[in-house]
Amino acid sequence: MSIRNNVTRLLESRKIAFTAYELPPDKLGALEAAQILGAPAEQVFKTIVVKREGKGKPILAVVPGTGEVDLKAVAKVVGEKKVSLASEREAEQLTGLQAGGISPLALLNKGFQVLVDITAQNLGEMYISGGQRGLNIRLPVGDLVKLTNAQMAAITSSV
Repeated sequence: MSIRNNVTRLLESRKIAFTAYELPPDKLGALEAAQILGAPAEQVFKTIVVKREGKGKPILAVVPGTGEVDLKAVAKVVGEKKVSLASEREAEQLTGLQAGGISPLALLNKGFQVLVDITAQNLGEMYISGGQRGLNIRLPVGDLVKLTNAQMAAITSSV
């Protein structure tokens, strides 16, 4: 593996077992990434930036590539009346990361609330972005939840 960044160094320093995969540096959707990785699509998760209506840091919704974020469910889980999807440009501005490379692991200790879809609990491992385009990380679901202090919730609607 030739790509090393803050996410891979963090995982190594915490002694978390992971596998890093180099992908084309294009902006890939989760389904395209799954195809390249040869992984089941429901195991490849995407991180969606969700804005609160009031004040407060946005939410990172980590959902399977086979689904879409259910905004009503997210609002209910975080106790907001209403939430909205950030545009690609807003997501990049809010996180400082390129779309296609937004990862909850790259945003640790930045004040983002992380929600992971409940379907992940049925998986041993999941794939997420490694914090930059062209890098995907496979790691145990429990380690991601623990590291990011994520809340598991039903936040996905089917496509």
